[in-house]
Amino acid sequence: METPDMHIQVNTDKNISGAEALAQSVEETLKHVLARFSDHITRLEVHLSDENSTSKSGVVDKRCLLEARLAGREPTSVSDLALTVDQAVNSAAHKMVSLLDSELGKLSKH
Repeated sequence: METPDMHIQVNTDKNISGAEALAQSVEETLKHVLARFSDHITRLEVHLSDENSTSKSGVVDKRCLLEARLAGREPTSVSDLALTVDQAVNSAAHKMVSLLDSELGKLSKH
């Protein structure tokens, strides 16, 4: 169940194109992958960048830094590098699931 409280902000550097469509795709991916944490996450900040921009091609240089702000807790973040922005976002989202499972799992065991 998705709550309207989870706000997602997508930021891109000057080397990432298609910001509007990309932001929508990123939001859909994150809402799907992180759905079961939506009641804990108040805000997600996504920072997408192309580490090598035009100097190189065909290398793993698309970076996704994902920061989750949880209600009543310090922000937590993960990042991933991949060949494409979609792969980096998907991988970072799954890393966040593992991190939140660990962090929030500790809370529910007391």
